[in-house]
Amino acid sequence: MLRKKLFVIASLATFSWNAFAQVKDSISKTQELQPVEVRAVRTNSNAPFANTEVTEKDIAKQNLGQDIPYLLQNTPSSVITSDAGAGVGYTGLRIRGTDGTRINVTLNGIPVNDAESQGTYFVDFVDVASSTNSIQIQRGVGTSTNGSGAFGATMSISNLQLSNEAGASVNLSTGSFNTQKYTVKASSGLLQGGWQFDVRMSKVNSDGFIDRSTSDLKSLQLNVGWKINEKTRLRGMIMTGTEKTGQAWNGVPQDSLSTNRTYNELGLKSDGTYYQNQTDNYQQDYYQLFLDHQYNSRWTASLATFLTKGKGYYEEYKTAQAFSSYGLLPFITPSNDTFSSTDLIRQLWLDNNFYGALASVFYNQNNTHLTFGGGYTQYDGKQYGFVKWAQYAVPNDYRWYYNTSNKTDFNSFIKGEQQLGKLSLYVDVQLRAVNYEINGFRNNPELKPSNNYVFFNPKAGLSYHFATNNSSTHRVYGSVAVANKEPNHDDFEAAKTEAPKAEKLTDFEGGYEIRNAKWTAHANMFYMNYKDQLVLTGKVNDVGAYTRTNVPNSFRSGVELMAGYRFNDWLRIDANATFSQNKIKDFTEFVDDYDNGGQSAIQHGTTDISFSPAHMYFASLQMKPFPNLHFWRHWSVDITQKQVGKQYLDNTSNDQRSIHPYSLTDISLHFAIKTKIVKELGFSLALKNIFNKVYESNGYTFSYIYGQTFTTQNYYYPQAGFNWLMGLNMKW
Repeated sequence: MLRKKLFVIASLATFSWNAFAQVKDSISKTQELQPVEVRAVRTNSNAPFANTEVTEKDIAKQNLGQDIPYLLQNTPSSVITSDAGAGVGYTGLRIRGTDGTRINVTLNGIPVNDAESQGTYFVDFVDVASSTNSIQIQRGVGTSTNGSGAFGATMSISNLQLSNEAGASVNLSTGSFNTQKYTVKASSGLLQGGWQFDVRMSKVNSDGFIDRSTSDLKSLQLNVGWKINEKTRLRGMIMTGTEKTGQAWNGVPQDSLSTNRTYNELGLKSDGTYYQNQTDNYQQDYYQLFLDHQYNSRWTASLATFLTKGKGYYEEYKTAQAFSSYGLLPFITPSNDTFSSTDLIRQLWLDNNFYGALASVFYNQNNTHLTFGGGYTQYDGKQYGFVKWAQYAVPNDYRWYYNTSNKTDFNSFIKGEQQLGKLSLYVDVQLRAVNYEINGFRNNPELKPSNNYVFFNPKAGLSYHFATNNSSTHRVYGSVAVANKEPNHDDFEAAKTEAPKAEKLTDFEGGYEIRNAKWTAHANMFYMNYKDQLVLTGKVNDVGAYTRTNVPNSFRSGVELMAGYRFNDWLRIDANATFSQNKIKDFTEFVDDYDNGGQSAIQHGTTDISFSPAHMYFASLQMKPFPNLHFWRHWSVDITQKQVGKQYLDNTSNDQRSIHPYSLTDISLHFAIKTKIVKELGFSLALKNIFNKVYESNGYTFSYIYGQTFTTQNYYYPQAGFNWLMGLNMKW
């Protein structure tokens, strides 16, 4: 009954009135260029929010096999990391210090974030970049979108556009750590009857920088379009991805950084050898169907349905496992010897379906633009585990837990855009209702939380545009946006008396931008005020697992600076920088006290939020060194520099628990020509970390008291030194 009430409440979508930060002609042009399925969740480049648009050309220039985060590493306020150390396999992206569980990701407007962990695992749809038309990143809360709440950024990936011309391409890449990428694409073009077909097949392999972090990744994508008539079209996408990666999740102990930076402790057996199938195995399938119809010059509508299926497991060798942890009694031998633990091999499985329907309606008339959008999604998940082999007395394929979970998410939003001369108004209102039921946890099967949330997320902003006599255009803007976010799966495993609360973020953004024929400059200021943000404090839950805890007050504030200057047709420089403060007020740390039992609380006052560098810099120099030589004029050289400031591993602002600042320099070369045999022949060479800097990009820490000694242990994720990738691209 409560779920039905929530659905009805959420269906009463609130009206809002808003305005694009552009003149009418520019708005119309931009909206025509954007695919209809992403228009509802994206913002215009002149709206009162901080955003970056990454084009198909930008993506193709860097796409040599590394995951999506590595193709976005030079966007403002971004920090990347890789478990395997070389950008293939499990990778991560932080924006303004917020991790992937707080970055809302959509694929063609459809939610991608896992409904329970709320993270996005790009390894599950490898090489999606090869069929991506554009990516938009909105920093901060941004505009209303589908899926989980955006607490650091939103990322909209568009990969559904079909080619109107028949053609084919082959992309081959190779590089350090035996990294290889093979991509084949083909397009039918627009056929009689209005049909179109595009297909992509990809395979990526890498041994990884870290020991036993091998990746074996495959994907297949098929896009189909049918232009029913001039105003109606039907499009569909099927994409499947499989991954098998060696586990490198634990990182490297700090003591091993100076002696063995590629050390991987996972899979270590009692006899000192390593288990060779310590792997993660997963398949994710995407089914998306879109129907678009233009009623007249003012009204356009889009309806989408989708199903995302995921199933897989990770297999691991575990030593000295207590029988009681698996619901078993100690093993007693015929000679009455008793064993309370055993070595074993286990598989932990996930099996889930995520499905739903989304709709959007667009109205454009003169200087008024309205977007009505939203949708309903359902997640059905299963978690279970098998013991595949044990040293003592456990049957093969013994299943020791089986849990289910269900989550429904209904959201409805209205965005309005109104231009009044040089002034643009923007208002956006979203209502989101979530019901989340968990039927037990692996280590706490009797805990079965059920929670309902109704979130109201309003947003509003102003932009003012004017031009000066020197042909420069100026934009001044400001906005305020509210986001709410439910806890994730692991947060609910806390004690019932300490059940986590939903988080709330109020984001204030403001900026000034100048553009002219030669140069651009942009300054964006932000203040992100959190209420009840969930952070790690060291506190343990009922079953001894470390869990996130709500902290009442925390914030992020700073300025993002972006600039570019084009000297001439063959030389250009671009740069961005972020300076910020990221603070938790009155932070309390909890430390295991083995001398006295339980935990000790340590008051730290105001501290820095973990993984939030106070400064980041990026600069690039783009050259075409031979602009006047016919054959060589297609050569280009890019030199980039990225610097990331100190990051703390936890929220105590302790320098002994931090990641050192690092600075990286890359060089890439590109060459493309047209021949009689192929439409385009391209060559790319990427030289990464050319100064062979030794650095780490991620880590974690824990502390305890034992023998009246306070001990801290740090683990880090070392990244590769100098490495290279080379690619050959052929188009017909």
